[in-house]
Amino acid sequence: MARALRDSGYEVIYTGIRQTPESIVKTATQEDVDFLGLSLLSGAYKELFTKVVEILKENGAGDIIVFGGGTIPAGDIPFLKEKGVRAVFTPGTRIKEIVNFIESSSKAGNN
Repeated sequence: MARALRDSGYEVIYTGIRQTPESIVKTATQEDVDFLGLSLLSGAYKELFTKVVEILKENGAGDIIVFGGGTIPAGDIPFLKEKGVRAVFTPGTRIKEIVNFIESSSKAGNN
């Protein structure tokens, strides 16, 4: 996904795998990002995605738009959205759908 977003013209900062929520938030705030994309293939997405959103808010960065992806059952997506994950993309999602999300969210923030 990072490569596809970069190929679509976005600046992407990829921090690699096995990062802690704290280190993810630190990088996001230092780099002054507008969006934070998380990807997780294990079942810990509820805990980890939620923790990232909480730490962002605690650090005054609650305006960063968090979106996620991975092998996430449809039934868990409402929970993640309630916790502040703006969008969830599952396997097979076309990059254009993610780009559309980013573009529409960027425009909404500029109004």
